[in-house]
Amino acid sequence: MTSPKQLGCTISMEDLPEALLGEIIKRLPTTSDLNSISLVSKRLYTVEAELRDTIYVGCGVSPVTMALASLCSRFQNLCKVEFNYSGWTPNHGMQLDNQGLHIFSSCCPLLTDLTLSFCSYIDDSGLGFLACFKKLISLRLKALPKITSAGLLSVAVGCKSLSALRLMSCKNVGSVEWLEYLGKNGLLEELVVQNCKKIDQFNLLTFGSGWMKLQKFEFQHWYLPNTFMFGGPSYMAGSQSRYDFCCDFLKDLTLARTTTEKEIGLCCLLRKCKALENLALYYALGVHDSDMITLAQNNRNLKRISLMLTPQHCDGYVYRTSLTDDSLKALALCCPRLQSVELTFYGCVPEYPEIGFTQKGLVMLIQSCPIRDLTLGGADIFDNKGMKALSSARFLESLKLVSCIAITDAGMRHLACSPSLINLALELCNGLTDRGVAEVVRARKLESLTIENCSQISLEAVQGAAKTVHYTDDCPGYEEWLECCVYGPKVYDLHAF
Repeated sequence: MTSPKQLGCTISMEDLPEALLGEIIKRLPTTSDLNSISLVSKRLYTVEAELRDTIYVGCGVSPVTMALASLCSRFQNLCKVEFNYSGWTPNHGMQLDNQGLHIFSSCCPLLTDLTLSFCSYIDDSGLGFLACFKKLISLRLKALPKITSAGLLSVAVGCKSLSALRLMSCKNVGSVEWLEYLGKNGLLEELVVQNCKKIDQFNLLTFGSGWMKLQKFEFQHWYLPNTFMFGGPSYMAGSQSRYDFCCDFLKDLTLARTTTEKEIGLCCLLRKCKALENLALYYALGVHDSDMITLAQNNRNLKRISLMLTPQHCDGYVYRTSLTDDSLKALALCCPRLQSVELTFYGCVPEYPEIGFTQKGLVMLIQSCPIRDLTLGGADIFDNKGMKALSSARFLESLKLVSCIAITDAGMRHLACSPSLINLALELCNGLTDRGVAEVVRARKLESLTIENCSQISLEAVQGAAKTVHYTDDCPGYEEWLECCVYGPKVYDLHAF
């Protein structure tokens, strides 16, 4: 083939077809890369401006009001914008305020996705301007201390196309008129409420008929209550008006740091769901085997389950995690598509059987379902015999063990026979040494190997052991890990929006 150079001609960026330029720009992963390429030529500058549909505005953009006008003038097809002032100090200059949001609402007509994080100067009047975004579908509000329920009601009334609302760490949002309005409107498909002090699980029951269309729901209480608390007789199981709803289309459910009683509170969702694919229960006290059995029987498409459990008083003087092998058996029998399992235990003493599951029950679940991804944290019931059974799980690709004190090198050696294992992560596993890890590495062609704070595993032993190796010996210790368990896994946010 004759090259352009052999033909005596050269090709510049200005000569490339616009479709090819577009493909080049779309493949650039970072904002800095996009900013750099736009400086190469005027044509690239123009094409990049036409294609850019997302921007991120942080502490370094000041004065923000003038910058917004300029950005919206250049990028006229913006659909997704995030304002994030995490770590802001007065030295950074002014944040986005109500006036800035007003200007922004008038010059970004195509906006469908907006995030406001740590915006300390936006209050209810500022939220009122969001009604100007006629195409707004997704709204994420995080750590806005000045907004109240009145501002959210104006959003609910004014944003006619809103289908996803995420509300996080907004301490002054309380009353439920906005929830009632959104429920009657029936357009929300995703509702996330995290760490909002004035919103409890009973407030969310006022969502009413809105549950029918909802596909994703997440509620994280801002702390873990020790005892069940309810708001009076109107919240009891006998008050059918609050519990007479369906959630047949709910696919993704997360409940964190909640305390319920039988048929009271958000625990009722476990019995109502029929289409769940992802379930996460992080210290949801009051959930029992009967709830999990009903859930498993009604949700045969369940693909992922994440449980973080702590002991509680069950029957009489029995003190243990509330779920037992009966729950595992129901999952094994009724959920043939279960692929991802995470089981973390907090506050369980090894000397006393405070974990309701047994090793036999865990092995039964692992061998009955096509599990590809398994995480065990604080599972002192799982030992070398369990690892031997684990090695025969033919679908298992990823395994993470955190503070599993009963597993030693003898157990790790069994993983050398695991037919599909390609990702291995070990954290706070001080019973493992270089020798045990070396045998797995020699036998398996690992894609990734992660070692965090395992005192007897050295960096030298894992270098070159997989395509990707991550090693650290200064990550948080056991106490910090337990604290993370109680206050929630930051990696999830809970599910990384």
